[in-house]
Amino acid sequence: QMFDSKNMMVSCDPRHGRYLTCAAMFRGKASTKEVDDQMINIQSKNSAYFVEWIPSNVKTAVCNVPPPGYDLSGTFIGNSTAMQELFKRINDQFTSMFRRKVFLHLYTGEGMDEMEFNEAESDITDIISEYQQYRSAELMTRTKEETRRRSRWRRNTSNSAAIKGQLSTN
Repeated sequence: QMFDSKNMMVSCDPRHGRYLTCAAMFRGKASTKEVDDQMINIQSKNSAYFVEWIPSNVKTAVCNVPPPGYDLSGTFIGNSTAMQELFKRINDQFTSMFRRKVFLHLYTGEGMDEMEFNEAESDITDIISEYQQYRSAELMTRTKEETRRRSRWRRNTSNSAAIKGQLSTN
């Protein structure tokens, strides 16, 4: 339930990316072993949504004191490559408004310099390109894995065909 996109506080679908890191914190009566086992289970069942090149990228914490009025609660914080969707939307909206100088007078009137907006736009662009690098790394990893699987399948298929050919000639 914690990993469900309906429970996220941002409008991006984590299924469109992979988790780089995440943390799950629980409050209430829950054993640490049970929590760790469930997280390992989730990670192994959904391994396609976690990068394999960051070992131990899921951290958990358990506090035995439940929140008032509840027996158990959980908080999830995740860093996914799907976040680039959100940053791209923000950047597009910001660029559109900044070009037309919408609301700019409100900020410059309070003492902000227009150059600070250019720096902010540059920072968001850097963040987007960093997430794209992580995404490219994951796609390259997936492509290499698929290539290995296909070559193994071809070898096995050609070996099977060769064995069948030998059996039919005998």
